[in-house]
Amino acid sequence: MNPLRSAILALLLGTAAIVVPARAETIEVTIDRLAYAPVEIEAKVGDEIEWINKDALVHTATVKGGADVLLPAKKSARLLLQEPGSFDYICRYHPNMKGHITVRP
Repeated sequence: MNPLRSAILALLLGTAAIVVPARAETIEVTIDRLAYAPVEIEAKVGDEIEWINKDALVHTATVKGGADVLLPAKKSARLLLQEPGSFDYICRYHPNMKGHITVRP
């Protein structure tokens, strides 16, 4: 292959690797004995959080003025992270349950 063609091909392949978006992740948060674990979450826009409620009680993951995810007893629920920021959340029924999410762009 001619050297110029090889250089162009290498440049195009290198650029393609930069443009490919990162894969979204699912971040699991367990609820057990009236506590979120982990308490602190770091994620990026496009990731999902899945809360897995192991308690026999209903809980929520509620951001004041924002998301409100209902978490039935012994079930799970998900939230797609759509905007960057830093958010504290609580359970509406048990306000001593607290968590924090940092979402990067």
